[in-house]
Amino acid sequence: MDYGYQINSEAEYKIAYQKSVANPEAFWEEVASEFVWHKKHDKVLDWNFTEPKIEWYKGAKLNITENCIDRHLDKLGDKPAIIWEPNNPAEASKTFTYKQLHEHVCDFAQVLKNNGIQKGDRVCIYMGMVPELAFAVLACARIGAIHSVIFGGFSAQSIKDRVEDAGANCIITCDAGYRGAKTIALKNIVDEALENNNTVKKVIVINRTNTEVLMKENRDVWYEAEIMKIKNALEENDFSSIPPFGGGGAESMDAEDPLFILYTSGSTGKPKGVVHTCAGYMIWATYTFVNMMHYQQGDVHFCTADVGWITGHSYILYGPLAAGGTSLMFEGIPTFPDAGRFWDIVKKHSVNILYTAPTALRSLMSFGQEPLVGKDLSSLKILGTVGEPINEEAWHWYDKNIGNEKCPIVDTWWQTETGGCMITNLAGITPAKPGWATLPMPGVQPILVDENGIEITLPNEEGIIKGNLCIKFPWPGMLRTTWGEHERCKQNYFATYPNLYFTGDGALKDADGNYRITGRVDDVLNISGHRIGTAEVENALNMHEAVVESAVVGYPHDIKGQGIYAYIIYNGKIEDAQKLRAAINDTITKIIGAIAKPDKIQFVNGLPKTRSGKIMRRILRKIAEGETENLGDISTLLDPDVVSEIRDGRV
Repeated sequence: MDYGYQINSEAEYKIAYQKSVANPEAFWEEVASEFVWHKKHDKVLDWNFTEPKIEWYKGAKLNITENCIDRHLDKLGDKPAIIWEPNNPAEASKTFTYKQLHEHVCDFAQVLKNNGIQKGDRVCIYMGMVPELAFAVLACARIGAIHSVIFGGFSAQSIKDRVEDAGANCIITCDAGYRGAKTIALKNIVDEALENNNTVKKVIVINRTNTEVLMKENRDVWYEAEIMKIKNALEENDFSSIPPFGGGGAESMDAEDPLFILYTSGSTGKPKGVVHTCAGYMIWATYTFVNMMHYQQGDVHFCTADVGWITGHSYILYGPLAAGGTSLMFEGIPTFPDAGRFWDIVKKHSVNILYTAPTALRSLMSFGQEPLVGKDLSSLKILGTVGEPINEEAWHWYDKNIGNEKCPIVDTWWQTETGGCMITNLAGITPAKPGWATLPMPGVQPILVDENGIEITLPNEEGIIKGNLCIKFPWPGMLRTTWGEHERCKQNYFATYPNLYFTGDGALKDADGNYRITGRVDDVLNISGHRIGTAEVENALNMHEAVVESAVVGYPHDIKGQGIYAYIIYNGKIEDAQKLRAAINDTITKIIGAIAKPDKIQFVNGLPKTRSGKIMRRILRKIAEGETENLGDISTLLDPDVVSEIRDGRV
């Protein structure tokens, strides 16, 4: 498959970027011409950031699954669309061609229809990383139901909150799921979440583990039994059970119809239901995937994220499939059954592109070189990182040990709200700079502003501009609203600085136009009048040979105004904590200066992280400030128990 919008040189990037800024409507109209539409748009873009109101491809009609599947059937029908690698390496992997994917998605769409699900209904999906998760997501999109995937490790309360907020009338789940050495009782958790619920009419259950579960009459149905009903009806030429959708056609959707709701953590602790729509999101996810990874037809793309997060939506499913690519889904974790699992998968499936999180890399680094011994990584061509800024030590480890110093590393910055990558180098096309996200994607117009929203244009003595990162013009993949709370969307993203989308992040910009994300603005420390980004301090801490990972927050300090509190995961036995703290501070002094030395260092076994790998600094900040009771909802953390340990060990 040829991509007319693919950038193939640094010169082409500069031309494309200039076009996207000078005439955005013409630029994105040209990109859209390569996709399949039921009806062309009346207007490319209608927008203002005051309400906010953003409409792309206004008046157009389409179905995203036709662009992800149907249009590939003639030329790519027998090519792999999804490769599934199970949690346990002893279990056989599965490959689904585009023709097979089409059949499974159409069947699942019919199951939804047969169970009363219609266009506009909200369907929550709470599953492990099994193929049926992909089928379910795409089936929802095919019939026009709005999917909301909930990571298959969230608590019953978290599911309850999301189901109620979305007003979902259906949940798709599994009897149970595998994650490393654990079996997670997904159906039981769903049952708990649905106690006293009045909106959910159907629960569709996939049998993954043969775990015995309770099935509520008239509400719960087995997916496999529903599929057999369709197959039997077709064999008997009885179409009464499959009207009117049995032909596998796709619902015609308006460009601005909601495609999915994805809940993300809010500063208040209440999740926000970020809404993405059909056309703009499709264009953005595909365009960014093809260009940031310089995707070539036939490449095997392994994104290690979960579909429960935006990375999985955009770069396991929608982006790769719309590009006619081959996407690898992995059910397990990088350290099961051992810390060489990623590298075994790369060899087994001849992976060409590996896209993972710095958190995973730092974890794997802590195991040393042994898991890499004898691993054949020669198929790799491109490496990527996502989810958080990558520290330089991890970047160089990734480059040397995984890429053999031959694979470009794309350091991608983006958010749930942006729908796809915003700032990154393009693999093998534009230069990388360790620790820097580098240049904006075409269509992205970033600026750095001060606290009053005034653009900062004068660099400091080092030639660096520092400020709060905003975007001054809409891009196709941006959020449209927060579900049921448009005012919340306005206040969170558009009210801080008038006529700007505020990312919430601080950033640096060098003389070449490269951007480096310094972390959330509320994570910038003010030490004796000096502003220091937490990411900068953490990067320096992580340079100490025995520091696995760190997190830094500010806390009230009688003399400095704000002190630095560092939480550190240490690799090894701590013989003399005081001596070790001094050695770590020496490292900080050498790399940044004495001003950045932590006032307090607490050694911990883990950090409070979301399922996507982001550190919940608001929890760490409260503990550092001495608040030990009112820490907010911690049920959505990867490991909620780590909070008690940190609280009890406060220094």
